[in-house]
Amino acid sequence: MNFKVIEWKNGKVKLLDQTRLPQEIVYLELDDYKSMATAIQEMRIRGAPALGLAAAYGMALGAQESNTQTKEEFLRHLQVVAQALIATRPTAVNLPWAIERMERVAASAGNVPQIKAALIAEARRLEAETEASDRRLGQWGAELIPDVATVLTHCNAGTLATGGYGTALGVIRAAAEQGKRIRVFADETRPLLQGARLTAWELVQYKIPVTLITDNMAGHFLSRGEIQCVIVGADRIAANGDVANKIGTYPLAVVATENGVPFYVAAPTSTIDLSLASGKEIPIEERASEEVTHFRGVATAPEGVEVANPAFDVTPHQYISAIITEEGIVREPYGDRLKKLMFFAQGREAND
Repeated sequence: MNFKVIEWKNGKVKLLDQTRLPQEIVYLELDDYKSMATAIQEMRIRGAPALGLAAAYGMALGAQESNTQTKEEFLRHLQVVAQALIATRPTAVNLPWAIERMERVAASAGNVPQIKAALIAEARRLEAETEASDRRLGQWGAELIPDVATVLTHCNAGTLATGGYGTALGVIRAAAEQGKRIRVFADETRPLLQGARLTAWELVQYKIPVTLITDNMAGHFLSRGEIQCVIVGADRIAANGDVANKIGTYPLAVVATENGVPFYVAAPTSTIDLSLASGKEIPIEERASEEVTHFRGVATAPEGVEVANPAFDVTPHQYISAIITEEGIVREPYGDRLKKLMFFAQGREAND
């Protein structure tokens, strides 16, 4: 696939506008952190790992905007930038995780020009790390896929969602590249249709057979034995293995479990938040009612109707067969094993 989700180019961030897919491939050029915050809020870039990259590049943009020459004032400016970016999407932990990483780089660098250069370099480093991490994750996950399999996925967890090789779709890609005969059923993913607009589009580019279904068709195909496993991404994973992902994931996990179909979550270790004991503590973003009552400006509901629009739900760990990361595969009991995994991952990062 000859496209980049996000990159630093000529002092600006070039960003693929995912709201225009699949009809058009349009790139935005962002030159300040506020325009990056708006792009994140409007879901022109989305997907937890990709939001981490967007936040990192947003910090780099914010740094370039400052004219102060004292490090103390400059770091105060960066705090303002960080808070604006953090406020955009509260559920995905990769966003504040990336900002904290950028803040550490800024604090340890020398003078202001050196900090500015260091932040650009760190964002680019994170982008390269994401690609490598996704590919390791894909190799681990491919071990779980039968040689002949129909895989069901929800929302979009491919290149568009990570800026790299993809997580859930990275597993599918790796399995297909190993010669396994893979077919994908992609949930439409209401209300913004990320499965229809993005996942189906990506899989067509990869030449992996894909069948698009509406969200409420999943139970039908699971009950008929037509699905061998379900693989989804994640926006935040609590210490006990509870997972926040795009709304509609929880009922999918329940129905998969009821029908004896493995339900896998594919996510990098940056998505694991050990500070939260369970999914009950994960903040759930509530988005604008227009996303439900309209589609691309056309009303699909009566005017004045009351709307609830949570962007995510939480899947309890007992419905999750395994969590696939770049450091390996974790199964129950998740509490102890996620802690050990993160200890190992942090050790690798320190050695790198």
